[in-house]
Amino acid sequence: MTRRVILRPASDGERGSGSVLAVALLGALFTLTAVLVPVLALLPVGQAVQGAADAAALAAADVASGLMPGVPCATAARAAELNGARLTACSVDGPNATVAVSRTVGGFPIGSRARAGPAP
Repeated sequence: MTRRVILRPASDGERGSGSVLAVALLGALFTLTAVLVPVLALLPVGQAVQGAADAAALAAADVASGLMPGVPCATAARAAELNGARLTACSVDGPNATVAVSRTVGGFPIGSRARAGPAP
């Protein structure tokens, strides 16, 4: 006895549903990419802002310790500016300097703090 298998075509209600699913998945992937790429692009900027804070703190500490001439916070502001950031706070306690810098990228403010001075 031989069995016959009858293949039936998909009903009209299911025709094209794979294409709709593929378009929906591509749309979701595109949307996720459009959101994540700008956010991930901010990571290197955060590292650059941290570098600017470090440079500003070191510059202020050099002036505060008498190694370089000038005004500590003015020197820190110039160092931050040369590194693409803006000095938002500066305090000097003896030879120690603490600074805060910020930079705005794409409407997002990115800030960082650093402290420098002689070794304890």
